[in-house]
This record gives sequence, structure tokens and C-alpha cells, in this order.
Amino acid sequence: MVEGSMTQGAGQGPEVERTATLRDFRVPAYVNETGPYAQGGPTAEPAVPVEPGYPVAPEGYPDAYTPTERDLPVINRGDALQVGTAPAPAPTAPQPATGPGPLFVVGDVHGYLDELVAALQEQGLIDAAGQWCAGTARLWFLGDFTDRGPDGIGVIDLVMRLSAEAAAAGGYCKALMGNHELLLLGARRFGDTPVNSGAGTATFQAAWLLNGGQKSDMDRLQDHHLQWMARLDAVEEVDGYLLVHSDTTAYLDYGRSIEEVNDNVREALTRNDADEVWDLFRKFTKRFSFRDEGGAAAVRSLLDTYGGTRIVHGHSPIPYLLGEVGSEEGDEPAAPVVEGPHVYADGLAIAMDGGVTMSGKLLVRQLPLDV
Repeated sequence: MVEGSMTQGAGQGPEVERTATLRDFRVPAYVNETGPYAQGGPTAEPAVPVEPGYPVAPEGYPDAYTPTERDLPVINRGDALQVGTAPAPAPTAPQPATGPGPLFVVGDVHGYLDELVAALQEQGLIDAAGQWCAGTARLWFLGDFTDRGPDGIGVIDLVMRLSAEAAAAGGYCKALMGNHELLLLGARRFGDTPVNSGAGTATFQAAWLLNGGQKSDMDRLQDHHLQWMARLDAVEEVDGYLLVHSDTTAYLDYGRSIEEVNDNVREALTRNDADEVWDLFRKFTKRFSFRDEGGAAAVRSLLDTYGGTRIVHGHSPIPYLLGEVGSEEGDEPAAPVVEGPHVYADGLAIAMDGGVTMSGKLLVRQLPLDV
């Protein structure tokens, strides 16, 4: 648990920031913690308390990352599993007579390798041995492979292997850059090096631990994993779907075309400047831009710039988007219920983070959705 408060609370005087270091994070088991979630920025509201159990997502929930607090309150997932340990054999993904195969997308995995394997098998994308069996099918991961769950490196290894197997079969398996890839890259490259932040001084190492970084992942992280993550695209358009990780308009800060955004993100990582990479991480951690009033207009700003007719994203768990995390005061908390992707913003946005870290679902779905 974090020892002591990182900022002064309400009624104790002005907020005081200090550099977060490894001394602040003795036990990196944040999946099972609760605590305050501060809103960021110079005009921030007081910290929103997070009660033990299932915290309520309050009105005006912050969309920016505050380096001395978690990105989002993480609900205690416990030992709950969403899939059986021996799923029935699934049919192979349907193959068209001609042209490209069916298109699938995968939401945030966060180290839950067993759940990912089961979900891919359920959709007929891999067989009982974990090998690609979907022929010319096309599979896109929307980012966030590590942190919080038990085997982030195992997830990356699986995605890298399936990329080769799918290509050999005439299909493909590709992945986008998530904010947790940036966080892991930063923690490995820059460690406790202080970085400038709009909410004070921070370090990548402290932020990584605070947001569920797993020592086992860091110990197993190799150069080829780092190189693979650093080359991931941030934005792609496929079959009229604009694929991104985060539900934010911050991508517009990096270019007016998909190619320009992806080139600028990769170049920022190549320059290896801690402050520049932190700014990239901070922007990709923004969320909820497509929710509530003005959400559809925010989606259209991205579609008008980069193309596509609908946007597909991960990052923000569907229970938070729906306001279903938590309950009224005095009620017993209930586990969030996620039946499938969430379509919102006048039908222009499809959310794919089912909340696997909070006993939700790890979503793998074919596009277009059968709704």
C-alpha cells in the first residue's frame, strides 16, 4: 500500500506536490487497493474519495491523468474469472469466398492471458493449442497489454506469435499503442528520472507502479518486446472504422492524417526525451471525450480529420462509461455487468474495454457488430 498521502487533503492548505519515487510504492499490488482519485489541473476540484468496494463514477469525472493518483480507481477483481477453464471447441472464423477475411477487434487485456486465449477461441480465431486457425481473418488489438493482470509479457508474446501465424495464413493480427505501453516503455527507459508534469513532478517508475505495474512483467521484459511496443501505430482506419486506444481527441495534437500521427508518435519515442514521452503518455491517458454532451461532436472531429464513419476504442471501461460502477449510498456493491461492446455518441463510437480488471469481460468481437 502507498504509505502516506501524496497531496494535502481538503482543509489542510494548498495542495503540495512532490516527486514520486519507489520509496512511495513498497508493494505494487494496486489491483486490490482503493484510495482517493484526485482531479488534475490547476483548477481541479478536491479529490474524489473512493470507498472500499465499487466506487461511484461521479458527475464530471476527470479525463486527465494526475501523476500522484491512479489513472482510474481499480475495482477489486478478486479471483473471479469470466470464462471456463476448458471451453468447448469453437468454430473457425467464417471465411469469405474472395477478398479480405472478417474483421475482429480486441479490447484492453491488461495481462489476463487465460481470459484472452478463451475469448479468441470462442470467436474461432485460435484453436485448442492456441494456434491461429482463422485463415484470412483480420484481428486488431486496441492496446493495453500489460499492468494490473498476472501475465502481461505472456500477452505480448502471444500477440507477436499470432501476428506471424496470421500473416502466413493470409490474414493478419495487428496492435495499437495504448497508454500502458507508453507507461511501461517509460518505466523501463527512464525509471526514477523526474519528469515535468502539469500536476507537479513525477517519475515513470512511480506512475507505472501506481497504475498496476507488475514486477514479473518488468523482470521478463526483453529488447524485442520494447522494440515491438515502440513501433506500434496509434491510429488506423479499417473498413470505415477508425481504430484508436483512447477515447480522447488528443490524437489531433500529433497530426492531421493517420500517417502523420503515427510518424510523430514513433519519432517522439525515438528521441528518447523523458518529458516528451511523459507528455505523450499523459495525453493518451485522457478519457471520456466522447461521453455526455458534445461527445458526438468530439467523435466527428476525429472522423472528419482521419476518415472513417465510426470510431472504435478501448481505454475507458464500459462500466464507467455507463455509470454502472458503484451503487447508491447504503446499497451493497454489485459486480459490473458487461454484455458486450457499448455503442454511444449518437451511434458513432464503439467502446471495447469490458473491464476485465474489475470482473468484467475481455471483449473480442467481429465488426460490424450484430446489434
